Amino acid sequence: MERPWMKHVVEGNPKEIEIPSFSLSQLFEQAVETYPEHVAMTFFGKTSTYKELSVSIKKAAKGLTRQGVQKGDRVAIMLPNCPQYPISFYSALMCGATIVQVNPMYKASELIHILNDSGAKILIMMDKLLPLYESVKDRTPIQKVIPVSVESAVIPAELQPELENWIPEAVINPKEDVAVLQYTGGTTGTPKGAMLTHYNIVANTLQSAATSVVQTKPGEERVLAVSPLFHVYGMTSAMCVTFYLGGNLLLVPKFDVEQLVTLIEKMKPTSFPGVPTMYIALVDYYKKKKFDLSCLVLCSSGSAPLPLKVLDRFNEISGTTVAEGYGLSEASPVTHRNPVAGLQKKGSIGIPLPNTDSKIVDVATGRETLPSGQVGELVIKGPQVMKGYWNLPEETEHTIRDGWLYTGDLATMDEDGFFYIVGRKKEMIIASGFNVYPIEVENVIYTHPAVLEAAVFGIPDEYRGETIRAVIVLKEGHQVTEEELRAFCKSQLSAYKVPEDFLFVDELPKTAVGKILKRSLQEQYSPVSSPNK
Repeated sequence: MERPWMKHVVEGNPKEIEIPSFSLSQLFEQAVETYPEHVAMTFFGKTSTYKELSVSIKKAAKGLTRQGVQKGDRVAIMLPNCPQYPISFYSALMCGATIVQVNPMYKASELIHILNDSGAKILIMMDKLLPLYESVKDRTPIQKVIPVSVESAVIPAELQPELENWIPEAVINPKEDVAVLQYTGGTTGTPKGAMLTHYNIVANTLQSAATSVVQTKPGEERVLAVSPLFHVYGMTSAMCVTFYLGGNLLLVPKFDVEQLVTLIEKMKPTSFPGVPTMYIALVDYYKKKKFDLSCLVLCSSGSAPLPLKVLDRFNEISGTTVAEGYGLSEASPVTHRNPVAGLQKKGSIGIPLPNTDSKIVDVATGRETLPSGQVGELVIKGPQVMKGYWNLPEETEHTIRDGWLYTGDLATMDEDGFFYIVGRKKEMIIASGFNVYPIEVENVIYTHPAVLEAAVFGIPDEYRGETIRAVIVLKEGHQVTEEELRAFCKSQLSAYKVPEDFLFVDELPKTAVGKILKRSLQEQYSPVSSPNK
């Protein structure tokens, strides 16, 4: 197949990389051997070196073994970004277990589903969440709960045996053994467990690191880990990549823009793998209080499209360039990224990572490869693509065909091999027979000076088939009427793309990583539900 993007891989960044058959524990221990005395992570001023972190992980692994954890068992981790998260993560993997990623903000029904679907045996969770677990424990397969106090000892008492007579880590088959069950699909239906093998995550760690080699300095990076580690983006792009590079993982348990700015000015991070809502908040906060972002060398954005106006403004105030990319849980997650050096294209997700192929296929059959400029479904092939969905062979067969991962995202590729997301297949609006892609409308709305956040989606309409609705969050102290926004959109969009109505709300529902939940908005703001009418 043609790979027009290859001519835009800058000197110093490889077009192909060698991916060793390592377990994630082996990859981490490689960093321990290379950077034993370097700081591995920092949490509210408390630091741990790679050597110290390795000892903590081995102690916890022996503790889990004494709790009966064996190869193939599922260990659920329900923690925010804190030192106990990496310790729990790598210690369970060392035992040969599979990590089940659990959002600490889950409600009872969500927790019940994931614990039962995964068949988790052990649950490592914040002690403050114990009442939630107690309310559902009789409806889960959990045999042992290990509570963690973020304020106290790094390793829970149950996991602090001496290292004498240490049992060697389990023998791992990296390409077959599942390291992580990353649940996905919550925005469109019942969450499914994407089976990410050790090889998948190791591959994506090395792919991500290889595409930033021009900008990064191994052993010297300070990475701002505010994206949740229980989300695949934070897990790989923040934690795994940082440890692979021997960097300092600056753990931030919750996104608060004021606290984040204070941390940036104090710790001077060099790298920030963020999401659009974080960039939007930082740009908006800068208007109230100027702060210094010159320490940042490498910034990336994932999980959702970054509004062009926000991208331009952040680049202006930081003096760096945000490398927008693309990924999904089923691909560990990163598949595309704008080159951190060389040609970048605003509004594009960039080019495929090393060892990754990508193309646009027709929506109807998924078999015809479309030429540049045409909209179709984005499909991906590479070593980071999941093994399949946990206990869902039919879903797996539908999503992975002939080795290609069908993403469900609509996209185009230009003549240079740069890809552009235009929307989800299920989110595309068909109004009066015309295709309308929400991201195009949202990008226009975001340029209005009064708008902080926006979400555009379709609602049923007897005459047009679907009509367009926009839900808006205004910036503090700003006002704009529905009529003014409609006129603003009409000045920049074809008539059929202009929202029929605009609803104003205080906040938009989001996932833990900051992705706007459009399905929730569609359910909440049906045609008869209008908060400002």
